[in-house]
Amino acid sequence: MSRSLTDPAQMTLPTSERGRGENSRGSKVYRQLLDRMRSGDLKPGARMREDETAVELEVSRTPVREAFNRLHARGLVESTRGGWTVADLSRNQIMELYALRSVLEGAAARFAAENASPVDQASLKMATEAFETADNDEKTRARSNIRFHEMIYAAAHNTYLIKMLEDLNDSLALLPSTTFSVPGRAERAVEEHRNIALAIADRNAQAAEDAARFHISQAMEARLKMLFES
Repeated sequence: MSRSLTDPAQMTLPTSERGRGENSRGSKVYRQLLDRMRSGDLKPGARMREDETAVELEVSRTPVREAFNRLHARGLVESTRGGWTVADLSRNQIMELYALRSVLEGAAARFAAENASPVDQASLKMATEAFETADNDEKTRARSNIRFHEMIYAAAHNTYLIKMLEDLNDSLALLPSTTFSVPGRAERAVEEHRNIALAIADRNAQAAEDAARFHISQAMEARLKMLFES
């Protein structure tokens, strides 16, 4: 039986296990479960139990419970009889996510054009080239794509925007596979990345925002193609 919140054994847990910071065990378990969703190891509809997850990750049930509650607050898992289930987004929810992502990614690119330091510019250039030369493998491309966007977020120098994008990207972890599985999507993304990076390098805020929003609109089209063909 799970212990109550007033159980003395829980009250004496070390800070690293019961804290809510990014270095707490609960946060680490949260990131591990999120990574498994992104990799496809935990697919929508998959069932999970706190005790089994705790054994698998070699932690107590307390950080696992904290992680599940955090995932639930984000709408990433649903409480079910005897455990939890990975949420399954509807098509409308997916379109809403991409609509918001377009706005936020556009804002990030605009801010990056206005605020990027020389180091930020160099990092973004390297990330752009890394995506172009990445192995023609869906997961490798996806990782390079994430890195490219992270460089834009860093160059934007806006803490609140970064937090909103992190929350949004956590929700995108529920989406199966990657849009780079759509034929020709990776090649088109190479050109789209170049346009975003060039606008940021030129300090053209409007062009950077427009290029970023176009990039996300193309990703959404690829995602919808995947959904309707599944």
